[in-house]
Amino acid sequence: MDKKMMRGTFFLTSATFISKIIGFLFIIPFTLLVGDTGYALYKYAYGPYTILLSLSTVGLPLAVSKFVAKYNERGNYLAGLNLLRYGLIAMIISGIVSFLLLYFSAPWVVVAFGEGGSGNSREDMIYVVRLVSFALLVVPPMSLLRGYFQGSDSMGPSAMSTVMEQVVRIVFILAGGYLILNVLNGTIKAAVGIATFAAFIGGLASLVLLLWVFWKRRRLIRKQMDESVGNAKIAVFPMFKELTRYAIPFVITGLTIPIYQNIDTFTINRLFMNIGYAFSKVEVINGNIGIAQILVLVPVSLATAFGMTLIPRITSSFESGRIQEVRDSIDQTFQLVLFFTFPAAIGLSAVGTHLFRLMFPSSSDAELGVSF
Repeated sequence: MDKKMMRGTFFLTSATFISKIIGFLFIIPFTLLVGDTGYALYKYAYGPYTILLSLSTVGLPLAVSKFVAKYNERGNYLAGLNLLRYGLIAMIISGIVSFLLLYFSAPWVVVAFGEGGSGNSREDMIYVVRLVSFALLVVPPMSLLRGYFQGSDSMGPSAMSTVMEQVVRIVFILAGGYLILNVLNGTIKAAVGIATFAAFIGGLASLVLLLWVFWKRRRLIRKQMDESVGNAKIAVFPMFKELTRYAIPFVITGLTIPIYQNIDTFTINRLFMNIGYAFSKVEVINGNIGIAQILVLVPVSLATAFGMTLIPRITSSFESGRIQEVRDSIDQTFQLVLFFTFPAAIGLSAVGTHLFRLMFPSSSDAELGVSF
């Protein structure tokens, strides 16, 4: 694996790992603030949001990186810039449509969660789902910019924006939640509402950072395009047709994890209530499952980061006819992924009980989290 690919892999893998670890660790103080029922309410909001987010971004980061890498390798830097220009317009429209869809469909979405006992009310669920929907306004254009930089073999901006998004989001969640509960004497509902709205704040911070980096590099990007001998304008419809063809496999694979998580979220409440559990107890179960899923998905995020680095590099090598380089890149990446994820899976299986109790001593039923 050459030094440039190793450098890009290091940037994205480190950023993704740091982001996931921060996103995992924040659950400890967050659950201390809002409790199991509050965390379950937080989880309700992110279920339908992740599905619409995957659909509204249409697998953008990887699809755009593949498109840009392909035409940059051909010397057609104009194609990537045109995609960025028209793609931003399309993503703004897509974000607005997704936001309106989730915001106004919230009363129907939350019906599947159930209601009763001392758990969260349906009005609480509608409230947090509507607040998280605002993030759909900024995340799609942000994803497109990340894909553009990755396709240009510049992983630094994506890495920085990933960490920036998570740090700003977590600070906003914890500071806002503490202020509401301990200073303003607000409700758990309001604190969780702040936590879900933080997705918009973090996404906005990441988008601003990416726009700033693009503005700082605008002269270099323009010079690169002007000096290229292969520039050719591609019509908008064929361009988006090609991008959609690239995006479909990424959408299908990207939706698998959110879909099975949402199946849990949407079915667990009714399943356990039908066999006699109180709604408040059911929400503890649902919250513990969500915590366990996050813990398990931390090592999985490493594979995603490797893929983000690998796809533009494979595309460039394939376009240049360097088939052996394509095979070597895939082989080395699989080795690296297995080197990290296989020991992580064995380790989590071996010490899962102790790890869950260590990380979440406040959980009202730690045995549930250990089991899941």
